Amino acid sequence: MNDELFINTVQKYPAVWTHPTNKEISGSCRLLNFFKEMFKNIFLNRLRTRTFDLISYNSRNVVTGIENIHNNDIGKEVEFKGWVKSVRKHKENIFVDLSYGIVKDKVQILIPLKLNPQVSPGTSIAVKGRLHLSPRGQIELLAERIKVFGKCSMEEGYPFAPRKTYAPEYVRQYLHLRPRYNKFSSLLKVRSAAELVIHEYFNSEGYISVHTPILTSNDCEGAGEIFKVIPDNEALLTDMVREKVPLHEAFFNTKVFLSVSGQLHLEAAAHSLHKVYTFGPTFRAENSKTRLHLSEFYMVESEIAFLEKLEELIQIIEELIKSVTKSLLNRCEDDIQLFCTENKISFTWLDKNFPILTYSEAIGILKSNRENFKTDIDYNKGFSKEHEIFLVNYCGGSPTFIINWPKVMKPFYMKECEDEDTEVAALDLLAPGVGEIVGGSLRENNYIKLKNRLPKLSEQLEWYLDLRKYGGVPTGGFGLGFERYLLFLLGINNIKDTIPFPRWPHNCSL
Repeated sequence: MNDELFINTVQKYPAVWTHPTNKEISGSCRLLNFFKEMFKNIFLNRLRTRTFDLISYNSRNVVTGIENIHNNDIGKEVEFKGWVKSVRKHKENIFVDLSYGIVKDKVQILIPLKLNPQVSPGTSIAVKGRLHLSPRGQIELLAERIKVFGKCSMEEGYPFAPRKTYAPEYVRQYLHLRPRYNKFSSLLKVRSAAELVIHEYFNSEGYISVHTPILTSNDCEGAGEIFKVIPDNEALLTDMVREKVPLHEAFFNTKVFLSVSGQLHLEAAAHSLHKVYTFGPTFRAENSKTRLHLSEFYMVESEIAFLEKLEELIQIIEELIKSVTKSLLNRCEDDIQLFCTENKISFTWLDKNFPILTYSEAIGILKSNRENFKTDIDYNKGFSKEHEIFLVNYCGGSPTFIINWPKVMKPFYMKECEDEDTEVAALDLLAPGVGEIVGGSLRENNYIKLKNRLPKLSEQLEWYLDLRKYGGVPTGGFGLGFERYLLFLLGINNIKDTIPFPRWPHNCSL
């Protein structure tokens, strides 16, 4: 490096350039000492803040982020950008709580009235000044300059007043503004962290992520609760249609639907990659408006090759739920506590084995307590929500597995039990306050048995039989409803409050 380039580099990083002596040294020695001092300063800063997420600086060494402000930053010039959460007027100053969005903590801004600040709750601003300690010893910013990006006024219709709590039903009326409501912004941060933790878990266990299609010609569950996909352009369809193909099938030459599950495609991938998973949206055309149903929701689905015992699948699911929950409690303690304190959520189940009941045992328990239920108990119709929640409470309040289900109640791909051909090796995991959050099974890997369960096999599923025909292996898998898991984790009452923009019958706003 020549001296001119070296000088330019030093000028670009003035805060980290120091040298213990005034001796004249060569360019190469200068460079060596420059980098030594630079890394020393970075290391000391990291020790001071005890985190690798350092306060961010711009090119003029001005603090630009709220994260990790420390007493050592007193007197420094800073610039914050965010949204006003509350405003308090006092003599010659205005006190403003500013939210940065990324972190839960807010910073107090002291704005002199002489700056003529036009701020109210919800206003977006940028403010520059210097950090100092308040009489109470709290770090606050004494504003010197303020810029208003966007004004906000409740008189003009802004629905959320500062320091006021609103019912979820009210907040839900303003889906486009709901992320600004403190409690819902905490939900979004927990949701984001949960997605990341799930990906990290599968990666650490050697699973391969597979993007399964949203558009599919299959109805995986076979229940007919599917959305059909047709281009909204009749001229296009007329131009594309082929002989003997209905107009509504012209684009793909077949019926196409929004996916209800990525399972079948995951099975294809598992026959090569051994352990796979997917995390994406799924769609159900159910006319259900309960607190537990959505028309669009997210599923975590996994398939594992060479899996022969239902007990192995149970262990995988239990470990996933516990590991993800423990990680979230460590990473999002404050945001999760906001919900758990209000809803009295306990996590004692993390240190217990999940109970396991057969379907027949569960029916027996329900019949012995039939006086507690409003809905009938029918062996051939499964459980109502009150039945599911009762079973969880009966088993001590821990998530509970129900296994070995009647074959007539489950989809075609589930494997028959070895000792009872009227049952399949299937499971549901029931969670406290929610009911079913996971469904799974061993998959039928016998070509003849699977073909016989599809007497009216459509061409669209011949490929699924081929998986058994060419090097087929025993497989098993499961699907975890992501929003239902969040209901369980946080004790939220309505699933519409676990997703940014919910869709349900008669509602698809935004």
